Amino acid sequence: MTKPAAIPLTSYAPAVVRGDFPALAQSVNGREVCYLDSANSAQKPLYVMAAMDQVMTTHYANVHRAVYSFGAETTVAYEGARAKVARFLNAAHAGDIIFTRNATEAINLVAHSLGAQLQPGDEIILSDLEHHANIVPWYQLVQRKGVVLRVVPITETGALDMAAYQALLSNKTKLVALTHMSNALGTINDATAIAKAAHAVGAYVLFDGSQAVVHQAVDVQAIGADFYVFTGHKLYGPTGIGVLYGRRDLMNSLPPFLGGGEMIDTVAFDAITFKESPYRFEAGTPPIIEAIGLGAAIDYLNVQDLPAVQAHEKALMGAAEECLLAIPGVKLYSRAPARSAIVNFGLEGVHPHDIATILDQMGVAVRAGHHCCQPLMSKLGVSATVRASFGIYNTIEDVERLGEAVQKARKIFT
Repeated sequence: MTKPAAIPLTSYAPAVVRGDFPALAQSVNGREVCYLDSANSAQKPLYVMAAMDQVMTTHYANVHRAVYSFGAETTVAYEGARAKVARFLNAAHAGDIIFTRNATEAINLVAHSLGAQLQPGDEIILSDLEHHANIVPWYQLVQRKGVVLRVVPITETGALDMAAYQALLSNKTKLVALTHMSNALGTINDATAIAKAAHAVGAYVLFDGSQAVVHQAVDVQAIGADFYVFTGHKLYGPTGIGVLYGRRDLMNSLPPFLGGGEMIDTVAFDAITFKESPYRFEAGTPPIIEAIGLGAAIDYLNVQDLPAVQAHEKALMGAAEECLLAIPGVKLYSRAPARSAIVNFGLEGVHPHDIATILDQMGVAVRAGHHCCQPLMSKLGVSATVRASFGIYNTIEDVERLGEAVQKARKIFT
């Protein structure tokens, strides 16, 4: 199977890239779909589908267990995907990459394994920006271990209050677990500054990078991450695959999350020893086809002019904000100085679900709700908002259709 042809570095063309995503050629209510929900889950390019199909049709077998050729070929492809992820994040070793089902499982893995070493009164720092996946596992540690959660507030613009963050850090802080880029507001946190301050008090740092890896280059060594998680389906890859970056020296000091096959070294009824990371955290048959699909998604992104893609997505965000602010009654919630690819808004007197319903009738797909960020919604003083999010395949025509659809919703409901 050949790789997709690289778009010349001087001519990133979103309309051309759009043709690699067959779902976007479909119609909704008689109009070609305008998909503005990539922060929820991105569409998939043909290249990813072909890579997964190739495994299933030419050499599928379980990995790490067979001496026959199918098993060897699939193992090479699976471990090759791990190496691609490591290069994508600039991890020091491929062994720093652990495959999980999604970012949620990756965070739960850290909460379980690192949590086993925490004591009552130890503190974990979160923020108002967090997705539920980066709140619930730590709250369960409160119940199970008696740890204490500290929450960094946000400013009026939706940025992390760094002065408040510094004030919360102490020798009781054992972990700082923050989003790198907010899934609701698009706010981009200063990961390097966050990690440096946490390490100064001896705390570990976990970043939820599910949005950040899609819209900016991430170097886990440069920012000083101890743990970094993301999910494949937002990065144009398949569902059912996530990534936990964890330094091998650190991960080898932690107990396994799940027990079973593949993660063991020796088993007897009176003694069990475990493999080193990453395999000690990949119990049972792993998501083989999905991991290879994620590797293909990274291949696909690597042939793009990524700085041009990122600039285009940010430009679409700016154009959408300008378009929406021209509509009476629209309020923007995403206003942090550092943000990208997400526009979060409401329309005075109209429920977000009603807005999304009208937009769908015009072929425009957005998300309405609390975006798995109920504490953030409470902070904003609302129960729900509308979110339009942009990806590699979106165009300025999508922004124009968004504005047209919101105008129609306003006329209908106000």
